[in-house]
Amino acid sequence: MQRRQTRQIAIGPVKIGACAPISIQTMTKTDTADVAATLDQIRSVAALGCDIVRLAVPDMEAAQALAAICPASPIPVVADIHFDARLAVTAIESGVSAIRINPGNMADMDAVRNVVDKAASAGIPIRIGLNSGSVRRRGEKVQSEFELADLMVDRALEYARQFESWGFADTKISLKASTAEATIYAYRKIAPLCDYPLHVGVTATGPHEYAVVKSAVGIGALLSEGIGDTIRVSLSGPPEDEVRIGREILASLGLLTLPYEVISCPTCGRASLDVAAMARTVEEAVRSLPLHGGKTIRIAVMGCEVNGPGEAADADVGIACGVDSGLLFIRGAKVRKVSSEQIVATLISEARKLLASNS
Repeated sequence: MQRRQTRQIAIGPVKIGACAPISIQTMTKTDTADVAATLDQIRSVAALGCDIVRLAVPDMEAAQALAAICPASPIPVVADIHFDARLAVTAIESGVSAIRINPGNMADMDAVRNVVDKAASAGIPIRIGLNSGSVRRRGEKVQSEFELADLMVDRALEYARQFESWGFADTKISLKASTAEATIYAYRKIAPLCDYPLHVGVTATGPHEYAVVKSAVGIGALLSEGIGDTIRVSLSGPPEDEVRIGREILASLGLLTLPYEVISCPTCGRASLDVAAMARTVEEAVRSLPLHGGKTIRIAVMGCEVNGPGEAADADVGIACGVDSGLLFIRGAKVRKVSSEQIVATLISEARKLLASNS
């Protein structure tokens, strides 16, 4: 795919836009004023490959806590500000690497300009973040989510051009709707109209499985068209899940190399072992494998002798299951029979060996 050409901004050491890799973001779910809990969560998501973390700043206590959080964070911190421009100023003074604002929900443009001037002085970028649920001004009516998407595009460009008139160009834009369809529509519309980097995601996605599907469809469709420079998968759950799913979306499009890929057959009446449970256990175990820039280790858990040997042989390490045992393949070669009790441990052990030999 050919990436959309954009200007480039920097959030701490992380480059966004132009030729930079697509970065993964999440948002902490802790009380930001609780410095220890927030840093624990930041370290957890950073260990999983998160590039940038955003923190809610609902009050002055949270804004001031950033002064302790930012220097201790292993990844760049973005302050998420709504309504109160004073919180944005304090966040900037506390050392954040970027801020996210919706200029339309601040008191007036004089307050917004002060925030922009402070960001310029600190040398940090601003994300203009608009959601379909918060873009309307008081009393403003629209008929559909697509009209809301049009409104998001118009308003985001209005704010960005205002920033430019004040001499500020380090801007990133996000336009999130609660359906994949409207989200795709909004980003497709804005993409040819500007060269600002775009942060892509679907908002208010719903319960976990539904949210994962909507996020994968919305984010994946846009990335496949070269639209998007940084992503967040928004879930009503742990931020670690957001990072894992974001990585899987990027990897599925060839935009990120994961240390592993677990494949398994869909199972049928021929399977005599619980393939689904084994594949789940293997996948959970290899999540802890270290990130690296080399080749992905492909692990296959196959349920019977029909397609199993062929699929397992095509993987780096695989098992074709039989009755009470499985046949181990390593890079196409039959190695040995493994008892059903040892299948999972064997796959994990052999995957670790191959990963170590690749690094």
